[in-house]
Amino acid sequence: MSTPTEDHAAAGEPPDETRPPAAGPPANLVTAAVVTCLGGAAFAGSLGLGVGSPAAPGPGTWPAVVSATLVVLGVVLAVRGRRATDAERFTRTALLVLAAVGGMVLFVAVIGVIGFEIPTALLALFWLRFLGRESWRTSVVTSLAVTVVFYLLFVGALQVTIPHLF
Repeated sequence: MSTPTEDHAAAGEPPDETRPPAAGPPANLVTAAVVTCLGGAAFAGSLGLGVGSPAAPGPGTWPAVVSATLVVLGVVLAVRGRRATDAERFTRTALLVLAAVGGMVLFVAVIGVIGFEIPTALLALFWLRFLGRESWRTSVVTSLAVTVVFYLLFVGALQVTIPHLF
């Protein structure tokens, strides 16, 4: 197995000592399997919504297109993943990605119960302050501004039927 320095040298690039080690083929295959499975599950869910026809698309049309794209990309990653050297090994910083996804899952879970304003402000605050390490002032002001802009855009201008408090 080659080192990151050898990988850069083979590609004709100068070595980057700050770069994490390469993930390797097994990690690439696991990632491809996860992407393919998530895409397949989402595709099955979109079929349950009804995809309609090209003349009259149903509510599951775009989810079906996106999830089918995920399946195709997962298969491509599985095929090319054995030779890829640019994927990085998972480190502790990958937990930040999991925390961001967890925050989004919680956001989706509560938006139907309490509206989108409070979850939007809290999600933006969480991402800015704890994941982005912005100052408290920047995090609070930006999260409130984002919530107001989203409200004006989606509820006021576009009149989207999403649960909201006001």
